[in-house]
Amino acid sequence: MAVAAIGLFLLVQAVPSLLANNADFFTSPVFNTRDAANLQFGIRDLLVVTVLSSLFALLIAMPVSLGIALFLTQYAPKRVARPFAYVVDLLAAVPSIIYGLWGIAVLAPALLPIATWLRDYLGWFFLFAPGNLPVLTGTIFTGGVVLAVMILPIITAVTREVFSQTPRFHIEAAQALGATRWEVIRMAVLPYGRSGFIAGSMLGLGRALGETIAVLIVIRAATTPSHGSLFDGGYTFASLIASAASEFSQPLPTGAYIAAGLVLFVLTFVVNAIARVVAGGKVNG
Repeated sequence: MAVAAIGLFLLVQAVPSLLANNADFFTSPVFNTRDAANLQFGIRDLLVVTVLSSLFALLIAMPVSLGIALFLTQYAPKRVARPFAYVVDLLAAVPSIIYGLWGIAVLAPALLPIATWLRDYLGWFFLFAPGNLPVLTGTIFTGGVVLAVMILPIITAVTREVFSQTPRFHIEAAQALGATRWEVIRMAVLPYGRSGFIAGSMLGLGRALGETIAVLIVIRAATTPSHGSLFDGGYTFASLIASAASEFSQPLPTGAYIAAGLVLFVLTFVVNAIARVVAGGKVNG
């Protein structure tokens, strides 16, 4: 009920600005609200940067989280697994602004040789094509790696918990058939924990979609439209709203940002719906 009320509030606040908008809301790369009498705002670039950075982060974090969860539950002795799991969980307690500062000051220069190589040798592929920034630091590529580190403990924690609850008789049955440790994992642990792993991944994706401060610090603003490249800059929905929060003084310009927030609100519901479909409507564990 509360979620429906929030959605209704966002919609009511956004409608007047949408009616006064002089640009196509879904396809325009422009987001200009300086003149309340001539609003021109669209979400194309916001959607591209938000989705691209979040999916790139998920692509990095999912296999790493899966590997960590399997190591902690199936391979590592308890005296090693407990402190290692504690260290991974501590990553979730690091403030977003710290991740942002680390990302732009430490990670971005470290990733520069990799980004340069990808652009020079794989630039024919649109994801690695030259972007709309004059430099290769402060791009979606860097932001995606920072987001991957941020969502890693969320996915790992959920997956580890589900894997640890695999019924013992499933494991013993596989061992009785002469299965190796990897075969036990493949036949018993992974099938049981698949839906939990997907659910944890979607929680991580939700965190990445809504992350604000770290993305605002790491990904540079761009003056030209996004090309759909990982080496583009720009704003996500959340970082754009945060960057303009101090200017929310007039109803129509403020409503433009609320409209962007409404799209992000709907996007999270779509992610949750996809997660339930892929996970088969249930989560084991």
